[in-house]
Amino acid sequence: MRKKFKNVSIYKHDAASEILTEDGYFVEFGNNLGEADEVVDLEGGLVLPPYVDAHLHLDYYFTGQDPKIKNESGTLFEAIDLWNDYKKGTTKAEMKSRMRQAVNDVAGYGTQYIRAQTDCTDPNLTGIKAAIEVRDELKDNIMIQVVAFPQNGMYSFKEKGKTGRDLVEEALQLGADCVGGIPHNEWSPEEGAESIREIVRLAIKYNKLIDVHCDETDDSQARFLEKLNAEAMKQGYGQLTTASHTCSFGSADDAYAFRMMGLFQQSGLNFVACPTENLYLQGRQDTYPKRRGLTRVKEFVDNNINIAFGQDSIVDLWYPAGSGNLMNILDNGLHATQLMREEDFPRNFDLITYNGAKLMQIEDEYGLEKGKPANFIVLDAPDIFEAQRRRVDCLASIRNSEFLFRKERPNYVTKLDIDRKTK
Repeated sequence: MRKKFKNVSIYKHDAASEILTEDGYFVEFGNNLGEADEVVDLEGGLVLPPYVDAHLHLDYYFTGQDPKIKNESGTLFEAIDLWNDYKKGTTKAEMKSRMRQAVNDVAGYGTQYIRAQTDCTDPNLTGIKAAIEVRDELKDNIMIQVVAFPQNGMYSFKEKGKTGRDLVEEALQLGADCVGGIPHNEWSPEEGAESIREIVRLAIKYNKLIDVHCDETDDSQARFLEKLNAEAMKQGYGQLTTASHTCSFGSADDAYAFRMMGLFQQSGLNFVACPTENLYLQGRQDTYPKRRGLTRVKEFVDNNINIAFGQDSIVDLWYPAGSGNLMNILDNGLHATQLMREEDFPRNFDLITYNGAKLMQIEDEYGLEKGKPANFIVLDAPDIFEAQRRRVDCLASIRNSEFLFRKERPNYVTKLDIDRKTK
């Protein structure tokens, strides 16, 4: 079936106003594309590839509203300790219920791709089993990559005779898509470095991607990112490896940082920043000046080092807010990292679309190109600048040429309208 979507502006297709699809795949982008079995008027909206949430903890969703537990300090490490106790009382059914609701929430804002960081430091692997089932049950409408993430450490965690490292491997054997890690939560720098070596070894053994919570700390001397990059370079695994957070790199000495960025360019290492979460969590021990807590996003963009944004958390022990709306994440990120130069606006949406697809290694099936699946979203704006300036809503999400949802455009009332009515 041939379907034509008309009356749109299209990201990275500046001269086109129509999209032609056939049997769920893109056929053409242009103007006056001829007859089709069905014609859909998108009423002047902006078409983007679907949002990609490159870092989201589905298993933590809405745990922050439990009145029995509260993160008094607001810090990362208190949240980890609280979660360690909380997760012992969860069941797979309860976990799946929260994960599915989280997916519904983020999908309602236009996300169709998620990298789900999933805690595996649980001898029963409850979260991993739940996430894999949710991934498989929802695969027709949303793609989820499950990260085997040892929240309490590969070597600093041991329970019922199993270490975090053992549980990471078990999670990979069950079908997790990525090897995770958290070297800054190990008990010593030596164990943190050893965890990185083991992460890379396991990824190669099981042919998996890598995504490490790396240097999510204010310690400007943290160097696990350097170790991760070196191990990935030695194995030719840089493009398959992602360093998430890397907050300390935003506080590192400039001479060190720019040397490292040259190495990141050589390795092809990917990065994820979580603007709202790290603005909230980091700098807790700072008085003033208070650090923003984010890695060097602008410098990565300027040096063609791949970086994407993620929501990270939705109302959990780490972060008390969040909705899964990546437009909000983008807006906060652009302000915090000052990506509002003239040359930034045309490429900023890459931070929540193409860049995330690149680190997820799904570029062959993702994007607004002929021959790829006709997956896209429609924003309530005529162009990319207005979409960013007004932080607009997602009006429609389309997968394989079919609507996942479509919303009515709001009837905006302006002062000009009010003045006209009162005359």
